[in-house]
Amino acid sequence: MNWDEYAHWGKHIADWGADYHKSLRDRPVRAQTAQGEVAAKLPLSPPDGPEMMDAILADFESIVMPGITHWQHPRFFAYFPANAAPPSMLAEMLVTTIAAQCMLWQTSPAATEVEGVMVDWLRQALDLPAKYTGVIQDSASSATLSAVLTMRERATGYSGNRQGLSGKGHLRIYCSDQVHSSIDRACWVAGIGQDNLVKIATHGPRFGMDVAALKTAIADDRAAGHTPAGIIAITGGTGIGACDTLGPILQVAAAEDLYTHLDAAWAGSAMICPEFREDFWAGVEGYDSIVFNPHKWLGAQFDCSVQFLKDAAPQLNTLKIEPEYLKTTGAAVTNYSEWTIPLGRRFRALKIWFLIRSYGLDGLRSRIRNHVLWAAEVCEEIRALAGFEIVTEPILSLFSFRCPGSDEDQQRLVDALNNDGRIYLTQGTFGGRKIIRFSVGQFDTTREDVMMARHVIEEVWGQMG
Repeated sequence: MNWDEYAHWGKHIADWGADYHKSLRDRPVRAQTAQGEVAAKLPLSPPDGPEMMDAILADFESIVMPGITHWQHPRFFAYFPANAAPPSMLAEMLVTTIAAQCMLWQTSPAATEVEGVMVDWLRQALDLPAKYTGVIQDSASSATLSAVLTMRERATGYSGNRQGLSGKGHLRIYCSDQVHSSIDRACWVAGIGQDNLVKIATHGPRFGMDVAALKTAIADDRAAGHTPAGIIAITGGTGIGACDTLGPILQVAAAEDLYTHLDAAWAGSAMICPEFREDFWAGVEGYDSIVFNPHKWLGAQFDCSVQFLKDAAPQLNTLKIEPEYLKTTGAAVTNYSEWTIPLGRRFRALKIWFLIRSYGLDGLRSRIRNHVLWAAEVCEEIRALAGFEIVTEPILSLFSFRCPGSDEDQQRLVDALNNDGRIYLTQGTFGGRKIIRFSVGQFDTTREDVMMARHVIEEVWGQMG
């Protein structure tokens, strides 16, 4: 393909993209294909000769698109959103076109410097103290793993990377029983082990960690000869939106000299709205590491996760490695590859710049406020359905419910709704029972889209008989 052909097909794909987004409401939200159906349409071997782009794109339409679940669909109420606002998508097109590898300042000075400023823009938007710096990661999982590795190294006097963990006893990490599974995986990968991730019971209206139980667990571990290494708190857990009370946990960490990480992957975006901070953000200052995902609720194209650090030195001491071929001569510079596990880095900051400039913080705040309001409204509508139960009340824009019947009936309803195609929901568990989660947050959803869900649920439930 020459560059004239590239320009032709680039315009074609941009037009296709606009038509795709404008027609999303007419498509089923979840892919309706059976397992193996897409793969069966692909040749078993690669072609030896070139093929024409019009044929490739035709196959894309006929083979790939029927097997796509439409995450940008305005009636996507499953998981959490992975939004892609149009300015963010345009920025990603530019990033893909430039195709820079942004591992060091000298390999792309603009990428490094824009990233530093964008992290600070977001710090201001979330009302974090000026002492915080940070880095853009691919996902919250990577940020959490970085924090857990830092906890490990700090607790071992920064000897784990050199000597391994043999003979260093049991390092203990503490969190609530509502954390995301990425916390478990981080402990696996860091060599700490599942058995050394201590999950503390939760209580209260927002299902926060029991701080008294946390203190007891730490004291018991010290008495048993274990080494407490860190505490992971959450604001907006994935299952039901659980939120820890941040200040008291931080006090425990300070008294025990433990490194702290706050997982606010989903709910952190809502903290650009000042009215939510008193309930969900109070005490955040002082956490050593904080992560939130602009690619969830803020509109930045996946992937884009921001990790704030009160002091970058512990994480740099954990992750920085500088062979001669990666050294930068001259004045000291920031090389963000030293802050993260991967060496290679994409120019993720550009989409944040485009996004915030295109909507302004006020425009982004309006969307989040609407989502919270509409979630509360549709929750009341579902509560009014005969025999339905709201299991967990709305926390920001997430709540859960059950239809009449057994756990099997909950799954039957979820499957029937998703097969119907007009909305998309996912199941979870809470209190030993299966629940149905409802999360409002797709960037272009409307009140009509959200309220339609109640009618679809009632209709599909009635058809199940």
